[in-house]
Amino acid sequence: MKQNYFAKSSLYLALLLLSIACLDAHGNALDAVLAAQPSEVQARYSSRHSKETLTFFGIEPGMTVIEALPGGGWYTNILLPLLGPKGQLIGTDYAFDMYPKFNFYAEDYLAQKKTWAKTWTESAMGRHGHSGAKVGAFAFGSMTADVDGKVDAVLLIRALHNLARFENDGGYLSTALQEIHRALKPNGVVGIVQHVAPEDASDAWADGSNGYLKKSFVVSTMSNAGFELVGDSDINLNPADEPQEGDIVWRLSPSFATSGNDEKLRRKFAAIGESTRMTLLFRKLN
Repeated sequence: MKQNYFAKSSLYLALLLLSIACLDAHGNALDAVLAAQPSEVQARYSSRHSKETLTFFGIEPGMTVIEALPGGGWYTNILLPLLGPKGQLIGTDYAFDMYPKFNFYAEDYLAQKKTWAKTWTESAMGRHGHSGAKVGAFAFGSMTADVDGKVDAVLLIRALHNLARFENDGGYLSTALQEIHRALKPNGVVGIVQHVAPEDASDAWADGSNGYLKKSFVVSTMSNAGFELVGDSDINLNPADEPQEGDIVWRLSPSFATSGNDEKLRRKFAAIGESTRMTLLFRKLN
């Protein structure tokens, strides 16, 4: 059964890539990839705006892209066939020694993180066969020199808040941005989608621990790390999400972390939808 599954998966991807190659000459490769995703993924397009986001960031077939925190593969499953056999997708995770600082991960989960780069690479290859983009991975703080200057774009999609949260306890954000700067080609880009806090919120609340960051903080941090803001879009803003001091982003869909068995509260948060998010594009300054 397992061999049949992977054989069918590889055949499916080969046919998809063939259709993308034909479509790319006369239309939009991204449309073909998005249309091929499972229904449960497509159901979230209205919240995640995948087409608009990846188009805004300029992601195209043949690129080498770093995806931060690929997790279960929601964007990974879009990027691998989109980048295609001439492209490469490099996953990157938080540094291993950052995870214990959350104080809620079990020991077996922490142990698995030690081999994350290997297991994630194998998983991505297993799900997409060998016909999509080449795959690699590393944890922030351990990027090797062979990546230097090879990357077209880096995607930091809902990945900055925890790096910022623990910056004063290990320099995780500054280390990640240093590696991203090294990895990018001249004029390479960084695409950021991040839960956005009101500018009048306190810095203590908007430090990343509640999921939200101020746009001014992100822009100044990126500027100090050697990047120039070249694009700012409202495609991922949600006016219904008006976070206040004390709110956490995980109160909203899909987590509903604060609702418990309170169905009325869950319905209230479901009506808001997913978080309001800034969408920023930066260019590496050389």
